[in-house]
Amino acid sequence: MAYEVIMPKFGQQTETSDIIRWLKREGETVAKGDVLLEIQTDKSAMDVESMFDGILLKIYATEGETVPVMSVIGYIGTPGAAVPARPAAPPAAAPAATAAPATAAPKAAQAAMRPTDPTDPTNLIVAAAPPAPSRIGVTPRARALAREALIDVTRAKGSGPNGRILERDVRAYLAEKNHAALKINPAAAALLREHTLDVFDVAQQAEGGRITCADVERVLAERPKPMSAMRKIIARRMAESVQTMPHFFVTVSVDMTDLMEFRKTARREHGLKASVGDFIMKACALTLRAMPVVNSACVGDTIVTRQRVNIGMAVALDDGLIVPVVRNADTLSLGELSERTKDLSERTRTGKLLPDEFAGGTFTISNMGMLGVDHFTAIINPGEGAILAVGAAVETPVVQRGQVVVRTLMKMTLSSDHRVIDGAVAAHFLKKLKETLENLRVWEGEK
Repeated sequence: MAYEVIMPKFGQQTETSDIIRWLKREGETVAKGDVLLEIQTDKSAMDVESMFDGILLKIYATEGETVPVMSVIGYIGTPGAAVPARPAAPPAAAPAATAAPATAAPKAAQAAMRPTDPTDPTNLIVAAAPPAPSRIGVTPRARALAREALIDVTRAKGSGPNGRILERDVRAYLAEKNHAALKINPAAAALLREHTLDVFDVAQQAEGGRITCADVERVLAERPKPMSAMRKIIARRMAESVQTMPHFFVTVSVDMTDLMEFRKTARREHGLKASVGDFIMKACALTLRAMPVVNSACVGDTIVTRQRVNIGMAVALDDGLIVPVVRNADTLSLGELSERTKDLSERTRTGKLLPDEFAGGTFTISNMGMLGVDHFTAIINPGEGAILAVGAAVETPVVQRGQVVVRTLMKMTLSSDHRVIDGAVAAHFLKKLKETLENLRVWEGEK
C-alpha cells in the first residue's frame, strides 16, 4: 500500500506554495508525525508532517519548486509498493475541507495522503535511461594545469577531437590573457582554490596589480544568490500588483500634536498602552466603515465591496515581509485593537502565526515612521484596493493664526487601485482620516 503526500492548502487564498527543503529523503523510514518537508506559503514558512508510518517511496517536487495546492508531491508506503512514474494533476478546485483547520499547530500541518492502487499497471515506474551528460571533454593534463593556474578550464577553446580541451589549449589561453603578469597573494590563491573561482574574474576588480584576500572576498560577496522562497513570492506578488493595478497616490500631512499628548495622558492616567500605529489603524477602520468603496477590490471585470473591515499590518522580517490581519478592526475598542496588534506582531516575528491570520485582508497599513522615513509610497497588496503608507511624526515649524509655531506633523500616502477608487474618492478618504486623527473628541471614549 502507498499513500499520496499532498501539498496542503493553507487558507482560502493560497493557490501555490514553494518547497523550501525536504527533511526526509527517498528511501528513508518515516513515522507518523515526522516533519517531511518545509514549505513557503504566500507569507509564512510551514512544516508538513506525515500522517502515516512507512518508507518515503517517491519525491516528485524538488526544493525551490512552486507547486499548486492539492498536488501530489510524493508517496509514503510499504517497501516495494508500486507508485506512479508521474503524479496525477491536482483537482481543478480544492474542496473546503482540505484547508488546514485554524486549530492546527502554528507551524506544522499534516500532509493530506490518499492510498493508491498498486495493482494498477499505470502506477508502475518505468525506468528511463539517464540523459547523456552535457560536458566538455578535458584531458587530465589540461585539467591539472588549469587547477594550478586557478582558472576555469572550460573557458579555453578546445582543439582536440570533438572540441576536447588539451594542455596546449590551456597554455594558449593563459598566454592570451597574460596570466604570467598576475601577482597573487598566497592566501588569496588558497581562497580562490577553496571556492573554485577563476582568477581572471578577480583580477578585473583587483587594485594595484596584486590580487589579495579582500579582492577574492569582494567577488564572493557579489556572487548571485538564489532568492529565498519568501522573496520569490514577494517578487511575484509585487510584480503582479504593479503590472495589473494602475496605482494612484494621494498624500496628506496630519497634525499629530494633540493626539500624541492625548496618548501620553491616557497611558499615564488610564493605563492605555496603545501605540501611535494603533490609533492610526483604529482611525482607518472607522473611515473604511464610513467609505466602503476604499474597502473594495477589482476582481476580473467586477468590483467586490467587502463588508468586513480586515486590516493588514506590514511586519518586516529579516528575509521579507509578512502582513498579519486584524479582523473586524472597526468593531474593536482601541485597547482591544492594541492587544491584538501586539500579539500578531510578536507571533509574526517568532513564526507562530496560523495560516488564516495573514489571509483575508481588505486594506493594508505600512508604517515606516519608526524607521525615520518621512514619506514613501507603498505597493497595493493583490486582492485589495488600497494601502496606506505612514511616515514619521516630525516636529515642524508651521504658521497658525499668523504665528510660527512648532507642531508634530506626519505624512500619510494612500496608494489606490484607480480601477476601483477615483482620485477624488482617495482624497476624500484621506481628508476624513486626517480629521479623525486630529479630532480628540473621537478618542475621549477610548481612555
